[in-house]
Amino acid sequence: MSRNLIFNNALVLRVRPFGEANREAAFLTAEEGVVNAAVFGGPKSKLRAAVSPFHQGVLYLYYNPVKDSRKAVDFDVKIWRPGLRENFGRAMAAGAVSGTVSATHAGGGDWSRSLELASDSLSALETADEGACARIFVHFLWNWLDLIGEKPSLSHCAVCGLTLENGAVFSPWERALVCPACGDNTRSAVSLVLGPGAYRWLSVTENLPPSQLGRWSLDAVSLAQARTVVTGMMALVMGKRLNIWDF
Repeated sequence: MSRNLIFNNALVLRVRPFGEANREAAFLTAEEGVVNAAVFGGPKSKLRAAVSPFHQGVLYLYYNPVKDSRKAVDFDVKIWRPGLRENFGRAMAAGAVSGTVSATHAGGGDWSRSLELASDSLSALETADEGACARIFVHFLWNWLDLIGEKPSLSHCAVCGLTLENGAVFSPWERALVCPACGDNTRSAVSLVLGPGAYRWLSVTENLPPSQLGRWSLDAVSLAQARTVVTGMMALVMGKRLNIWDF
């Protein structure tokens, strides 16, 4: 392996303290998924200022084969996203996006698509209002489920095969969406109802880029249903629920 590494499109997912004055950063890259690297330098360091959450650009690393460690040498920021720090809702939604990426190891393999989805979602969040932040996050999670091969079909009931048109119920036992009738037979406290409004919104928007979600409105009840169902699916897949989803 070369000691000098270049990633042409790296997204900073998180930064945390490392040692007394240094930091460790996690980057999402198209080439290797999540890459961790040390960032040396004090508070006035230009590199430290550049390597901040949600910044995106060209990353230069040095690899030490003896210690099997990497350190950031330079980071040429192309996208800053300052709007994410101007609003609490945006910041929380952006943290939920980056946290999900980290917790699922960048989706498991299709890193180019992972980077595209995360980057597009963060860019849409930069100018989003409070209501739009939640919609963008739900849209991100729904498409992330597709990325990791866990998104259930919206077209037919997984039990009886009936075409789904006016809502559905997510069955944890089937790990799929079922029609309301089949849902009545299996429903318990952990079954999650997806009403007509939430169902139609997911159906219409799932293939849209996050920047175009403003074209499709969603009432508060339907948004809450969609959010509960999608986060419930992700929690089932991961075996745990992330607190960062509850912003």
